[in-house]
Amino acid sequence: MKQSKYYPWVVVGLLWVVALLNYMDRQMLSTMKEAMSHSIPELEKAETFGNLMAAFMWIYGLMSPFAGAIADRMNRKWLIVASLFVWSSVTLLMGFTHDFSTLYILRMVMGLSEAMYIPAALALIADFHTGKSRSLAIGVHMTGLYVGQALGGFGAMLSHHLSWENTFIYFGLFGALYALVLATFLHETDAQLERIKNGAKTNESQSNGLNNVVQSFGKILSSVPFWGMLIFFTATSLPGWATKNWLPTLFEQNLHLNMQVAGPISTATIALSSFIGVFVGGAISDRWVKTNVKGRVYTSAMGLGMMAPALAFLGFGSSYWSVIGGGFLFGFGLGFFDTNNMPILCQFFSSRYRSTAYGVMNMSGVIAGGYITKMLGKSTDAGNLGRDFGIMAVVILVVVFIQILILKPKTDNMVESMEA
Repeated sequence: MKQSKYYPWVVVGLLWVVALLNYMDRQMLSTMKEAMSHSIPELEKAETFGNLMAAFMWIYGLMSPFAGAIADRMNRKWLIVASLFVWSSVTLLMGFTHDFSTLYILRMVMGLSEAMYIPAALALIADFHTGKSRSLAIGVHMTGLYVGQALGGFGAMLSHHLSWENTFIYFGLFGALYALVLATFLHETDAQLERIKNGAKTNESQSNGLNNVVQSFGKILSSVPFWGMLIFFTATSLPGWATKNWLPTLFEQNLHLNMQVAGPISTATIALSSFIGVFVGGAISDRWVKTNVKGRVYTSAMGLGMMAPALAFLGFGSSYWSVIGGGFLFGFGLGFFDTNNMPILCQFFSSRYRSTAYGVMNMSGVIAGGYITKMLGKSTDAGNLGRDFGIMAVVILVVVFIQILILKPKTDNMVESMEA
């Protein structure tokens, strides 16, 4: 099966379900706040809820570089399988939790396990899709995240019919069982297996292994283009995580809806538009890069250019047209951006460094997301959520210029022989 010409797309399909579960399991909490607060009264305060969401993100972010370094040096199949099994088990256990302290600890464990997934998955897909389909393949995988985010938005509705406890239990059980499917059908690339084998021969001591990790971080952090990518990825994570964690509340406030309606509408709007955006943005990028090596950078910048006015509509709008329209434009631009992050990274780093580099970017982005999530909790309590959403538009406009000025790739697929 692995040798089939269609297997690279089988990998995308298998990991699409994992991506869905990845975002659905974390998104459900943001829409089940009201239902859970009856059993866990600490969740009634928005600032406390923001701290709970941020706890996941701090751990997730701090672990990401190490997760990337691990993924560059081991069988990514088993890293992904283990990651899915652990976070699904945590989701299941959340269904039996009725005190804030235990819930807080479980969210931290979820952050630890979910951090292992994205760097390994994106690098695995990128390595299987070395030709003209790379952006599209990454984009298709990203749609799983968006669909998971949308389904997570139905958490309030599901908790109403099933109870919030059973909602966590059922989805956690499904994820744990799906880990067995991955263990059977997902495979690592031959190149990575050979690299692991050679690494085991040449790096028998722990000190040599540690030196290689340090050298990898040194290679990445000494790259000027990497710092450009780090800046625009981190800045874009501010509204990215804000929409993941607080958009249902923004819709609830600006459109005067209850959460059972606001949750599904907000998450479905972002998911649908992002779903369309990754296909359009991926196709444009894969075609543009054939004639201009900066095509992927320009496509990503186009997405950021859409997100800036969208944030203004979301933050200051009060009609269905402005708020839902802003949400759709934001998601469409986000799709352009998301589908090109790893492909742009592949233009500057070979497969030997990609997971580690993406892990560092993910860490910075998630830490920024933790900050904005906590800040918007206080903002919500103060009645300033919409205003602070709108202010983030300025940040995005600045980042567009940084991205275009700094990122100047010379190839679409960096290989080790070119890095010397």
